[in-house]
Amino acid sequence: MSIPMLKMYISFAGIIFLLLAIGLILLSRHKLKGFFATIVALLAYLFFIVGSIIIFYIVMSGPTG
Repeated sequence: MSIPMLKMYISFAGIIFLLLAIGLILLSRHKLKGFFATIVALLAYLFFIVGSIIIFYIVMSGPTG
């Protein structure tokens, strides 16, 4: 597999993590209460941080030839 294709799949994983974070935050704020909402929110923020790092890496690594 070529490097550009690998970067594309890694960026898809980052996008999925960010979308998952959005969904989990909405779920924890509107549907859940108490301790379970806190756990889901922490998981969502973890997905957000990991997805942001992935996207930042892909963008800053520049174009591939």
